[in-house]
Amino acid sequence: MSTLLSVGFLGLGAMGAPMALTLARAGFPVRGFDVSPRAKEHVGDAVEVLDDPREAATGVDVVVVMVATGAQLQDVLFGERGIAEELGEGTVLLVMATVGPQALEAGTQGLEGRGVRVVDAPVSGGTARAATGDLLVMVSGAEADVAAVRPLLDAMAANAPVVGPRVGDGQRFKVVNQLLCGVHIAVAGEALALADSMGLDPAQCLEVLSTGAATSFMFEDRGPRMLQGEEAEVRSALDIFVKDMGLVTDAARAVEQPVPLASAAEQLYVRGRREGHGRHDDSVVFDILRSR
Repeated sequence: MSTLLSVGFLGLGAMGAPMALTLARAGFPVRGFDVSPRAKEHVGDAVEVLDDPREAATGVDVVVVMVATGAQLQDVLFGERGIAEELGEGTVLLVMATVGPQALEAGTQGLEGRGVRVVDAPVSGGTARAATGDLLVMVSGAEADVAAVRPLLDAMAANAPVVGPRVGDGQRFKVVNQLLCGVHIAVAGEALALADSMGLDPAQCLEVLSTGAATSFMFEDRGPRMLQGEEAEVRSALDIFVKDMGLVTDAARAVEQPVPLASAAEQLYVRGRREGHGRHDDSVVFDILRSR
């Protein structure tokens, strides 16, 4: 493989589009596919958007998959328009979606014997960092396979450590990451809701407490959007944490590890979706908790 790896990018959504654009700006030839007919609007002329995922995956060095769920990964690989048959000997399948270790391992087992190389590399950092190539990517896989896609990882990430030799270790790391993120968002909303209920100014609480030991990235990042209410820009939909906290509790159950805080946060997100907030920004947990 040359330095300028050719890329087929499957999944040009809120995260995938800026990631694909980052690769294109770095000089990599990128063709892509997304189920949404509006995908072209997200990437312009920088990425060749095709109508068939198999066409996007044929003849490239690396196929990047950035979908939302394990079921979507399975469909991308083995569904009606699945790409498995198009993946050539030595092609690297770079799974950057958060789908959980079980879904990833189930999908990649179906590729055994085809000569496909798999790298597990879920991302963290949000859409803004995706656009600037400043993501955290948690990478796992065989050393030679990771080395083959290192130029892509370095273009998309500020930090892309190898966290394990097994495909699936990256997903396990991401599960731990999402446990922390999901609990931190929930507790930030809970804290500001308590401040509001006690008659304090939530904006002042955010300003003051952000300077002390009680702060966190999520408190400082989501706090301002919590105070904006329905006017808040949707940067990370609540539905994402319904899915991801489910991955956390599933993974914990598989190893018989109690995760009481994660379980409580999961129920808050599930409640939010049931109340119709699934497509709202996840900062909506503040409004959910202070509703009375």
